[in-house]
Amino acid sequence: MKLIFQDPTFSFELLRTLSYAPYGGADIGECLATCYRIEESNFESWYAEWYKTAERIHAQAANSLARGKRISARESFLRASNYYRTAEFFLHGTPDDPRMLETWEKSRSTFRQAIPLMDWPVESVEIPYEGTSLPGYFYRVDDAPRPTLIIHGGYDSTGEELYFGGAAAALQRGYNCLTFEGPGQGATIRLQRIPFRHDWEKVITPVVDYLHTRPEVDKQRIALMGISLGGFLAPRAAAYEHRLAACIANDGLFTFQFGEMAPKGANVDFKLETYIQELMANNTGIRWAVDNGRFTFQAKTFLELIEKTQPFTLEGIADKIKCPVLVCEAEADHFFAGQPMKLYEALTCPKTFMLFTAEDGSEEHCQFGALLLFNQRVFEWLDDVMDGLGSPKQ
Repeated sequence: MKLIFQDPTFSFELLRTLSYAPYGGADIGECLATCYRIEESNFESWYAEWYKTAERIHAQAANSLARGKRISARESFLRASNYYRTAEFFLHGTPDDPRMLETWEKSRSTFRQAIPLMDWPVESVEIPYEGTSLPGYFYRVDDAPRPTLIIHGGYDSTGEELYFGGAAAALQRGYNCLTFEGPGQGATIRLQRIPFRHDWEKVITPVVDYLHTRPEVDKQRIALMGISLGGFLAPRAAAYEHRLAACIANDGLFTFQFGEMAPKGANVDFKLETYIQELMANNTGIRWAVDNGRFTFQAKTFLELIEKTQPFTLEGIADKIKCPVLVCEAEADHFFAGQPMKLYEALTCPKTFMLFTAEDGSEEHCQFGALLLFNQRVFEWLDDVMDGLGSPKQ
């Protein structure tokens, strides 16, 4: 899919922002008008125009709230949150740029201003984790014990984005939902400086422990969905955390290693760095991927980034998963082509492979542009898994 931009990275990120429209995260005209003003492949222009739009919608939200217009205020706060997130997206190449933290914080604060205005009970929570805590949101349908879906993102998502990316759809279908930011993500990397780790079971087990303290959770029906890089992290966790009733890899990912970008024989630090800098100068996608990798893994050099991502493989691990797994694949995924099938073939548990195609307009990474279709198919699969567990246990 190409939207406005010839640059595939800009086009895809626009599609991503637009995709949240069905769940209140965007208005199509606002997004298109913003992007008409953006200079092709220019990170600064991207930031300036999205920030301008976010500020305008933020002001609308404040005005509606002051006049007691609850629904209008909620809708505007949610859109502003997504637009601030979009504005901040390409700033990670300079982590000490004050705009990065300020813009991200506005994305979080506008979302939190929307929380009291929502139709479902939503709590901002802190999940105990290794002497500190992980930030999250617990969404519940009511006070009765219900099936609960844990959702975490991947390489670049935020906890607020996950409302549009899955929590809203879960609530509509009668599921409670816990979204959170783990190491390398959201506030955890920005405020606590805790980088990504490959052994994600060390993250998910405390999250499941937390859910076991909640009376609104049917403890036999806790499922996990990981999005993008989360398509590696979630299966990795499920291999060792066996209290999960199901695992969804969206999209499936078997390995995530930056060493695959290095030319063979490039084992001299300065030569490798020169090679990568040249690639980054000519490709916005590579530039962003490396910038974000250095930020989220706290790697000073590309060689260090290679070393830190080396353990990110499910080789010899995928066959330890016991719960049913859904592996999703987007037909034209430009990030992880071929990876979902590698994961699927390595699984020995009950498994389902779900292909999303161009015919349905769902061929882009993580099915952006077709989230209604995605949620229809995925939640129907999850319903079947949960129904197969028998009567709910309270």
